[in-house]
Formats: sequence, structure tokens, C-alpha cells
Amino acid sequence: MSIVEEKRASLPPFAALRAFEAVGRLCGIRRAAQSLGLDHAVVSRHLRTLEEWAGMRLFDRAHGNTVLTAEGFRYHARVTAALAELSDASIELIRANEGAHLSICCVPGFASEWLMSRLKNFQEANAGLDLELHPTDHSPDFSRYEADVDIRYVQGAPTISAATMTGGVRRFEIARPPVCAVASPEYAAKLLPIHGASALLNAPLLHEESHQQWRAWFAMHGIETPDTLPGPRLWHAHLTVEAARRGQGVALANPFLFGDDLNTGRLVDLLAPSEQQVTLGSYVFSARADRWQSPAIVRFRHWLKNAVAEACAPPASAPKRSIESDA
Repeated sequence: MSIVEEKRASLPPFAALRAFEAVGRLCGIRRAAQSLGLDHAVVSRHLRTLEEWAGMRLFDRAHGNTVLTAEGFRYHARVTAALAELSDASIELIRANEGAHLSICCVPGFASEWLMSRLKNFQEANAGLDLELHPTDHSPDFSRYEADVDIRYVQGAPTISAATMTGGVRRFEIARPPVCAVASPEYAAKLLPIHGASALLNAPLLHEESHQQWRAWFAMHGIETPDTLPGPRLWHAHLTVEAARRGQGVALANPFLFGDDLNTGRLVDLLAPSEQQVTLGSYVFSARADRWQSPAIVRFRHWLKNAVAEACAPPASAPKRSIESDA
């Protein structure tokens, strides 16, 4: 077997080709490393691997620069075209199956307290759809196809009246729910009398990752907060709600996190109906703009909008649970 035949039988490593394409396109190892999410030393090693495989220099490294040689320039054009063709083929492959699979990333509280219990209705209406739900605090990288859709709670987000697009990602606002101070009926009775939001400043407050949400809530009620606020940090909204159910303090939550508990009496809104309701943010639905009309995404998006609208509709007669003092 000739050397050329041997080379053709063992193509260069794909990682080396990706690094070579990025360095040639961005005219620098460090910029290519940043683009690929790699250390620059790793990119340099990939280039050496490719040059050793080719048996020639593909870059001129004189004076600290990394410039394609004449052979490297010609090879780079072919590699760029081949990678583009491979990318197009991969996207076509994914799209061929996009109506049969749906991967959902979702903020944990919304996923565990509201979405998961209702997904059965969507699955029954879409029996042939392979569904994945990933509760996570981190938004997926849509460019790497880490998920089909993402649902986030964005605190302080401006109202999105219609679907908007930035950076190749399209978004729309699912809901902007009111945020309430809730506790178990037994714990609430210990706090009586409650005369407005300021009465909670000295209560054991259940915080998420930081005190920021409680500070924002008090500010919306026109109340200044001290340098320190009482209560533990429990990281996640659904953990603060669970702690409130267990009588461990007062949590901030919206109806998507405690609506069922309010209806069954496991939790009570400490300020209802005397105080005006406030909002701190919104739930936002996101997906790649070029997949916005994917059949599975369209079906899920429409189902979610209808389910949220139904959940937000005021009940004909909401059950009430009175708070009685232990005294």
C-alpha cells in the first residue's frame, strides 16, 4: 500500500480538523480556542497532530503569527467546505426525526411543582413523541443541540408581548405570575397579627440562592430592608416551598409553585386579600429560531400556552382557609 493510500485509509482526527478550520478562519490560536471552548495549548497540539499526519507545515509561525502556508490555504478551503457539508447533513438528519423527539430543559421549581404533573396530558395527546424533561438551573446551548426548548424564570425581565428573536434564539413569555408570601396554616397562626408586608421583616424567611428575591419583594411593597435578613438559604424555589409546607418559615412563591397547596389548604397566602399582588419576573419559553416551527416544538408550545392560560384563569369560587391564632 502506498503512503497516499495509507493516509486515505486513516483520515486525520476530526478534532484536529475542527481546530485547523477554526485557526485558519479566525487567524489565531487563542481566538480559535475561545471559539471551540478549548485551551489554546490543546488547539496547538491538534495543529501539530494534523501537520505530522500531512507530513508538511500548514502554518507559518514566524514572528509569533499563525498564518496559513500556500498548501495550508488550499487544504483549509477544502476542509471548510467538507465541515459545512457535514454540518448540513447532520442538521438534515436531526430534522428528519425532529417530529418524533422533544427534549425540554426547565427551571427545577416549575418542572417539579407544575409541569411534571401535567405532562401526562400532553403525552396522551402525542403518543408517538419521545419526551425528555431535564430540570436544570442552566440554560442549554442550543447551538450544540443540548435541548429543543428551554423554560426559565427570569427575574426582572421586561414584558415580552410577542415572540422575539436574539442571537438565533426565539422567545416568548409564558406567564408573569404574582409572587406571594406563603406559610403552612399552623406556622401562619404563630405570626398573627399580620399587618402588611413589613410584619414579615422579622419572620424566619426561607431564601433561595441569595436574599435578592426577598429584598426585591419588600421593595415592591415600598419597604426598605436591613443589611441582613433572617432565615436559611435553600438554593431552589421548590425547596423553600417544601420547607414552608413543613412549617419551617415563610417562603416566596408564585401560583405555579404553590397553587395546588393553596387550593388544598396546605399553604396560605399571608397577605391575601389585603395587599396588592406584585410580580418579580416571568417564565420564558425559548427555542432555536430555525426550529421554531418544528412539529414537536409547535405542538408543545401550543399545549403549554393553553395549559398556562387555564391555570391562570380565576376559579369560579376559590376555597378559603382561615388563619386562627393559637392564643
